[in-house]
Amino acid sequence: MKNRVVVGVDGSDRSLDAVDLAVREAAARDLPLHVVYAYLWPYVAAPPGAAPVSLSDDALRHDAERVVRGAVERARTTGPSVEITGETVVGAPAAALTDRSRTAALVVVGDRGLGGFTGLLVGSVAVALAPHAACPVLVARGRTDPTGNVLVGVDGSPAGEPAVGFAFEEAALRGADLTALHAWTHPVRAEPGDMLPLVYDPAQVRAGEERVLAEVLAGWCDKYPDVTVQRRLVHGHTRQSLIGATGQAQLVVVGSRGRGGFTGLLLGSVSQAVLHHAACPVAIVHQTHAQIRS
Repeated sequence: MKNRVVVGVDGSDRSLDAVDLAVREAAARDLPLHVVYAYLWPYVAAPPGAAPVSLSDDALRHDAERVVRGAVERARTTGPSVEITGETVVGAPAAALTDRSRTAALVVVGDRGLGGFTGLLVGSVAVALAPHAACPVLVARGRTDPTGNVLVGVDGSPAGEPAVGFAFEEAALRGADLTALHAWTHPVRAEPGDMLPLVYDPAQVRAGEERVLAEVLAGWCDKYPDVTVQRRLVHGHTRQSLIGATGQAQLVVVGSRGRGGFTGLLLGSVSQAVLHHAACPVAIVHQTHAQIRS
């Protein structure tokens, strides 16, 4: 049963942003919120660059429990109607959150936390969790204020279908409009091994891409008739187009992989680029999450 929202914390300001976001998601879904702090010595609420400190098991556990208490108190202040629980775990954060994603409707994390390198755009926990979680992953980054449309990247592939469904659900829960963006630069292969034309009519290709966008949205528009959908067909590269559009969005939703990707990749190039550069929170939804949307 996917019966709760899970949020990972580590005592950093970024993880508290994730708590705020997770509370709103839990309240909108009428689900409980579960706060998880997984830790490995010596990364226990210590600022980056601090000298290692020899701590006993009791001291480590006490510090971890303090972090969870603070996050739970913050969550209760933000969402007084939400049932909130907390847990400390000795182990790798990404592995602990992946395990708990099996019984979660959504896992929320900050884009970076304690113990990371300042040059990283997104922390190791978010990067490791996104391709392996058993439910959608929401990464708190950029602007956290809930204004603007929900934005979803549409590519017409089966792998992207669950992301479109999740975006419609999020727009409905948030009472927001949905912007469905589909970018194209040239004809694409309908099937692996298909030959691409050397010469083509851009107007004809654009008409075909308009049909792709309309067909992907049709069923979801019927399922969510109260969601206002803005279709954006862009002649340009998907990564740049999506990232640029996040400046006016409250959330961007992407699939883990789309058409034209390499089967060995856990996250496609578009998903990775958006995760690292979006100006708003990012939700990553896998093809294996399709059952969640049904």
